[in-house]
Amino acid sequence: MSDDSKRKLVAHLMRRAGFGATSAELDHLAELDYDELVDSLIDPSDTSWIGEHLVRRFHHEQSGMMSAYGPGEYWLYRMVTTKAPLIEKMTLFWHAIFATGYPKVIHGKVLSNQIEMFRRNCMGTLDDLLVQLSKDPAMIIWLDNQENHNGSINENYGRELLELFSMGVGNYSEDDIKEAARAFTGWTIGNTDYMVLRSERDSDWPYGRIAWHFEFKEDDHDYGEKEFLGQRGNFDGDEIVEIICRQEATPRFIARHLYNFFVQDEVPVPSWNDTPPRNPEAIDTLVKAYFDNGHSVKEMVRVLLKSDFFKSEEIRYKRVKSPAELVAGVLRLSGHLDRPRRDILEHFLKMDYMGQMLQNPPSVEGWHEGDEWIETGALLERVNFAAEQLGNPNMPGVARMIEDVLSGDDVEIDDLPQSCLRQLGEVEVTEKVMGILRETTAADDNVNNLNAGSVIRLIAASPDFQKC
Repeated sequence: MSDDSKRKLVAHLMRRAGFGATSAELDHLAELDYDELVDSLIDPSDTSWIGEHLVRRFHHEQSGMMSAYGPGEYWLYRMVTTKAPLIEKMTLFWHAIFATGYPKVIHGKVLSNQIEMFRRNCMGTLDDLLVQLSKDPAMIIWLDNQENHNGSINENYGRELLELFSMGVGNYSEDDIKEAARAFTGWTIGNTDYMVLRSERDSDWPYGRIAWHFEFKEDDHDYGEKEFLGQRGNFDGDEIVEIICRQEATPRFIARHLYNFFVQDEVPVPSWNDTPPRNPEAIDTLVKAYFDNGHSVKEMVRVLLKSDFFKSEEIRYKRVKSPAELVAGVLRLSGHLDRPRRDILEHFLKMDYMGQMLQNPPSVEGWHEGDEWIETGALLERVNFAAEQLGNPNMPGVARMIEDVLSGDDVEIDDLPQSCLRQLGEVEVTEKVMGILRETTAADDNVNNLNAGSVIRLIAASPDFQKC
């Protein structure tokens, strides 16, 4: 593999397994063995970021997470500045599947704690993740499991655990839903009296709110015999999860999510029961990795990122960036969040204008992705945000890009478009876009700050930049 091909492959990896990479970062990463690079992303030695102490010093409201925006702002800082991008990417992956939102939970700290739970468990076994999800206060409130009692079940969590979180439609019965709900009776939230009092008084400043916490209420649990997915026993929630994770349908469902997230946009989840996967062989490969490695999500991701189907040039730029991926990626390139800034809220709201407010999905199904991210209003917001950030030479990252372009030996004006594409992380564009870039520079004789900045801005505004 040539050096140029290797660099483009690494750029592809960093777009999909992170939020992109600067040219300087690619120079370093391209020197590493590809498989070793994947391993370092999966098991990072450095998980540092801008720093919680700095964020909370400059944004004290994030200590209490008093608003609907606090958790998302806090998370955006981590996505932009983390040295463990794949961990944040997997956290985003699970948030989109296990979607919970502020309008019902109404507690920012609880939502932020859930994201931290995803961060801790995103690469473990699916069994452990689903058990932790079942104990998560945000999910309990979101799907009403605090209303799920012995002798008076609430089926919401049992239903979505099977339909949206693990197996998918067509792999269980209505009776299985009821039996699962029975097994999760007594899995509820504690400290309710305290939380109600706090809400009534609304006097959490200056120390912030204490979050809901999980509590198992033994006297509210159904200990009776249950029949679930063809098995009988006095099952509790842990055993229900264990049975689910042994079913072949479960890793197939998760594998398709992984393929959709890392490789190529699939049809929306509601159509999966009727529409086969784009690449059945890839799904088979991931299912095998799951069963061969004790239900490890980490090993599924490792196999995926090292696979030929992931490395193929045919799937590059076949995914539309989600608003979170776009905003975080642009801010990493621009270098704007090199320290805590008050306009973090503005950046967070940009995602909302593009159709994705973190911790506020449109439904329990999360967001419909792919081409559905692109509609007239959202597209305008996407293009304007990228062009404004990366077209601003005062941004430290943009200034470095321009400086690097101008520092090259004998830089010719004809080479300027390719040099700028390289600076933006080995972006590849269509011939039509390349023609526009060349037309833009045709009137100039020499490379300078102005025309270099103009080309970078045009690339950021191109349709190709909206994909990864």
